[in-house]
Amino acid sequence: MNSNRKLVAMMLCLALIAIVVACAPAPTTAPTAAAPKPTEAPKPTAPPAAAKQTLVVYTAKEPDEIKDYLEIAKKELPDLELEVLRLSTGDLTARLLAEKNNPRADVIWGTAATSMIIFENQGMLEPYAPKGVESILPTFKSPKSPPTWVGVDAYETAFCFNTDVAKKQNLPKPTSWADLTKPVYKGQIVMPNPASSGTGYMFVSSVLQGLGKDKGWAFLDELDKNMAQYTKSGSKPCKLAGTGEFAVGISFGFVGLGLKKGGAPLELIWPTEGAGFEVEANALVKGTKKVDAAKKFLDWAIGDSAMKAYAKYFAIMAKGGFPPPEGYPTDIAAKLFKMDHQWSSDNRDAVLKEWTTRYSAKAEK
Repeated sequence: MNSNRKLVAMMLCLALIAIVVACAPAPTTAPTAAAPKPTEAPKPTAPPAAAKQTLVVYTAKEPDEIKDYLEIAKKELPDLELEVLRLSTGDLTARLLAEKNNPRADVIWGTAATSMIIFENQGMLEPYAPKGVESILPTFKSPKSPPTWVGVDAYETAFCFNTDVAKKQNLPKPTSWADLTKPVYKGQIVMPNPASSGTGYMFVSSVLQGLGKDKGWAFLDELDKNMAQYTKSGSKPCKLAGTGEFAVGISFGFVGLGLKKGGAPLELIWPTEGAGFEVEANALVKGTKKVDAAKKFLDWAIGDSAMKAYAKYFAIMAKGGFPPPEGYPTDIAAKLFKMDHQWSSDNRDAVLKEWTTRYSAKAEK
């Protein structure tokens, strides 16, 4: 019995040991530390692009010109965003005068010197001598030091004569102011309204200066008898002549040459009495809060690259050394009427009032 009891006791001990082992938690393995990731070098960040400064530019230059010039300016003035407002000379002058006490423009670019003198007298311009101003011919800048305005080029009166219309209508070629008053041209002439166009005012002013007040108005009365329309734009008369709507458009030279190169049957005529001319000038608007940017633009606007671009359109330049565009006579300076731009500016309001009273019935609406 004793041996049996010992056997039973031994079996109970083995069973208990098995139960304890079975219930014991499984051994845990210590976690292996993950290999550290290689440190990545920070990616270089590009410096923030400098913000462009917006400059408001008022101009009376022709749209085709502006497009060409701005392509150059965009490359050479990358930090400036040019916001350009283009109006005809008369409309631009009126707008600037209306904004005199609250100017919106920062700079004026390519606007008639006759208008610049008005702005100068009204205290609207801040004197500034752009870099290189010493190379500008004296007649192309205000006499003050520093100058209140600086010219870059000049446009001149020319007659755009449609040779096809002339042949069909049996019209002679006009070579002078006086020729335009002949009855044969009745209804065949268009010219710009001087109240809206610098080209129109230039022509009227040259007539009044050349013939004197009484004879000048008498001439304009006779011219009005042949006039079909007074257009708002200075270039439009030549364009109308170019399409054959009229035989003669009193306009300015380079627009006619451009149309002629494009195939229009035009002949350009500079009147024998002399072609009136007007200087296109730039200026800093008094009161602008962007003085440094405005000066930078004005420096560029008389620089060699800008002047070279102007010379593609203009034969009369504020700097020497630029050949006239193809098609211009080489002696264009000899064909110019001696203009007194101070007289033109001082008498502008009175002349336009008289002209409007006499001839506005034929003005383009």
